[in-house]
Amino acid sequence: MRNLYIHVPLALKKHDLAGRVGVISMDEKVNPYKNAQKQFDKAAALMDIDKNLLVRLRKTNFELEVNFPVRMDNGDVRMFTGYRVQHRFRSPTKGGIRYAPFVDLDEIKALAFLMTWKCTVAGLPFSGAKGGVACDPSKLSKGELERLTRRYTEEMRHVFHPKLDVPAPDMGTNGEVMGWIMDTYSFLEGQRQEVAEVVTGKPIELGGIEGRIEATGRGVARITELAWTHYYGDTLSGKTVAVQGFGNVGSISAKQLHEMGCKVVAVSDVNGTIYNVNGLDIPAVLAHGAKERTVAGYGNADALGVKDVLEVPVDILVPAALENLLIKENAPRIKARMVVEGANAPTTLDAENHLLSKGTIIVPDILANAGGVTVSYFEWAQDIQAQAWEEKHVYDELNTYMTRAFERVKNAAEKHKTDLRTGAYVLAIDKVASYVNKRGLFP
Repeated sequence: MRNLYIHVPLALKKHDLAGRVGVISMDEKVNPYKNAQKQFDKAAALMDIDKNLLVRLRKTNFELEVNFPVRMDNGDVRMFTGYRVQHRFRSPTKGGIRYAPFVDLDEIKALAFLMTWKCTVAGLPFSGAKGGVACDPSKLSKGELERLTRRYTEEMRHVFHPKLDVPAPDMGTNGEVMGWIMDTYSFLEGQRQEVAEVVTGKPIELGGIEGRIEATGRGVARITELAWTHYYGDTLSGKTVAVQGFGNVGSISAKQLHEMGCKVVAVSDVNGTIYNVNGLDIPAVLAHGAKERTVAGYGNADALGVKDVLEVPVDILVPAALENLLIKENAPRIKARMVVEGANAPTTLDAENHLLSKGTIIVPDILANAGGVTVSYFEWAQDIQAQAWEEKHVYDELNTYMTRAFERVKNAAEKHKTDLRTGAYVLAIDKVASYVNKRGLFP
C-alpha cells in the first residue's frame, strides 16, 4: 500500500541503532520539521528574496509512505512502514536511510529538508532527501533485515535512480545494507552488471570509497579545529571535550580530536557516561567498546548518567546522536564554550537562543557533519567515472571542501552580524534560490 503526498505550499508563515549511539529521550513537544522551518525563517528574514520563492523552498515537495510485508524467520508475516522524502530543486537528491523504532514522517521530512542546506553549504550538486523504516534492527535476524531491505528497495524502485535519488547509510543501516539495496535495484532494473552509483556508503568491493566510514567524524573534527582557531585564536591542544553518542560519528570524532591534542574527558552511549577529568585514553575506550559494545564498564573513569555528558564542564561539546538533545530544560546547565553538532538537529530553537545569549558558539549540523555526504558525493562521482580514489586523496579533498564551507559560512555570518547557523542558512538559501529562480516555474 502506498500513500503519496505531493505538497504545494500556499503561504509562508514568518548510527548502528544498537551500536550505542547514546540515546536520550527526545522532547516530545518539539517537532523537528517545524523546528528546522523556524531556523529557515530566521535566516530568510535577513534576506531580500521574493516571498514566492521562499514559499517554494520552505517545504518538502515529495513524500512517500509505504506499508509492506516481510516474512519473518518463524514464518509469520509482519507489516512495516517505510518512507522516502525529497526536498527537491535539482537532481539528484541525496540522503540516508534510517532504521529505528521511532522513525516517522515528520522526522524524515526534517532530515530531508536539512540535507538540501547541508549539501548546498558543502558545495555539492544535490538536493536533500531522507528515508527510513520504522523497525528495531537489533531485534531482527540478518535474514529478516535483508528481506526487509530488499522489499523496501522494491517499493522505492521508481524513486531511487543514480541521477534522481541516491540513498546512503544512516542510523541502523550500514554498508552491507547498502549492498543489498544496490543488488536489488540492479536486479529489478534488469542490468547485466551492478548499478553501483545508485547508492553510496557501499563496501569497497561493490564500488564503495576509501574513507567513507570515517568521513563524518573527520569532518566534525576539522570543522571544530577551524571554528575554535577562528573564534578563540588558539589551537585545540589541551582543550577539553565531551562527546555525546559513541557510535560511528561520535567515536571517530573523539578519536580525531584526541589525536589533535584535545583532552576528551567524557563520552556516552545508551548505557551511560564515562568521565575522567584528566582525560580518557580514547584508543583504550575504543578497544573496550569494540569488545563490549558499550563504553560502560570502562575501568579508568567515573560512571555517570546518560544525560550527564551534556552538562560536564568542557570547552567543546559534540552531540553526536539524535535530534532534540539540547532543549529548553537542559540548556541552562550546559557549560561548554562551543557546541559542534555531530548529530542532525540536536539543538531546539529555544535551547539555541539560550546558549547564544550566554555567548556559546554553536557550529550547526549543516556545516559540522557535512563530511559524510561530501565523501558520498566523491563515491557517486567515482562510480559514474569508473575510477577508484585513494584514501589520501579522499581525505585531502574532504579537508578542502570542509575548509571552504567553513570560510563561506563564517563570512556569511559576519556579513549579516548573526550566528553560524543563520549564516549557513543564508548562504544556502541564497544559492538554492538563485538556482530555482533561473529555472523559473512550470507551467
